[in-house]
Amino acid sequence: MTITPTPPIPLQIEFAFTAHVSVAAPIVIGQGPAGLRRFVPITGGVVVGPLLNGQVLATGGDSQVVRADGAIELEARYLIRTDEGVQVALVNRGLRAGPPEVMAQLMQGKRVAPSQYYFRTAAQFEAPMGSSCEWLNTTVMIATGERETDLVIVHFYRVL
Repeated sequence: MTITPTPPIPLQIEFAFTAHVSVAAPIVIGQGPAGLRRFVPITGGVVVGPLLNGQVLATGGDSQVVRADGAIELEARYLIRTDEGVQVALVNRGLRAGPPEVMAQLMQGKRVAPSQYYFRTAAQFEAPMGSSCEWLNTTVMIATGERETDLVIVHFYRVL
């Protein structure tokens, strides 16, 4: 069988919005088989951008595992209420990693320049059918993140 290679379709992305997610102090659950388990409650925030604007509701949180190599696997679940009143659920999974000294500073709640660590996620949204946000149900979003003391800044990009 001969396979004729076809050129890949190039990916394009479009900036969609930034979520400024307020968070409380991490709750340390303890050492588990995969690593140190933590939970970071989400306490609110705002969403601003060309494709979506609204509020992050004080619901949900970020379930994290700090691995033996110092990287953090995360899964944040929360709700956004758009300026039009549409409520959108999202699950944002990703990874934050960097040099040990940088990760230690982040774990202590210190601000570190985002260029010093890797923080990338992929998000899945669920919006009501027939709403102005229905397009989110069939859109792949990737994001870059920044960690502040009591804030996570997530820049979402729509994959076209």
